[in-house]
Amino acid sequence: MADFVKSEDKLFDERVVEINRITRVVAGGRRLRFRAIVVVGDKNGSVGVGVAKGLEVVTAINKASQKARKSMVKITLKGTTIPHEIMVKFSGAQVFLKPASKGTGVIAGGAVRAVVEVAGIHDILSKMIGSSSKINNVYATFEALRQLKEVTRNQEPGTRKAEKKEAVKPVTIENEVEEKADEVVKEEIAETPIIEKEEVVEVPKVEKKEAKAKKDTKEVKKSKK
Repeated sequence: MADFVKSEDKLFDERVVEINRITRVVAGGRRLRFRAIVVVGDKNGSVGVGVAKGLEVVTAINKASQKARKSMVKITLKGTTIPHEIMVKFSGAQVFLKPASKGTGVIAGGAVRAVVEVAGIHDILSKMIGSSSKINNVYATFEALRQLKEVTRNQEPGTRKAEKKEAVKPVTIENEVEEKADEVVKEEIAETPIIEKEEVVEVPKVEKKEAKAKKDTKEVKKSKK
């Protein structure tokens, strides 16, 4: 997050974003005044916004400049751009800021450009959505810069080396199917009960032989008689 910065006696880049003539109806008639929007920055991460009114243009600008110096904050930068994307809505205006590579430049409209340039941002992409009011877009940009946070990474972008990925062996479906089929067959063989063959023992026909022997002896006796 941004921190407030005390304004010291040093040079600041000052931009007048807009000067409007405004009127106020009072009991005696209309009262004419001027409103000025001023942004101030040191082009090194410090920026402030001020809005003031005065009977004269110079008076309004001086008041707005003093307010901008009092409201200066220190924002987070990453080289010549911002650390991450951000979108902020202020009233009816939305401002989207996106970091850009070195050499891109400031791609921004009038109100947004004034704020980012005095802040010291040289490469940025932006888009204004919704209201085209300069005061709303200035405050939306200022709030977006205030909300920037530092992004910590192990390596700076651009110097990251591609990590070596471990080689993954290709898996063939046929081998898996054959292995599973072999496992199923082995399980079936292991589970099937082994039926022992019963030995059939032939019983000798003793009784029949004895009966036949008795019959033969009887026939022999009859023949002798």
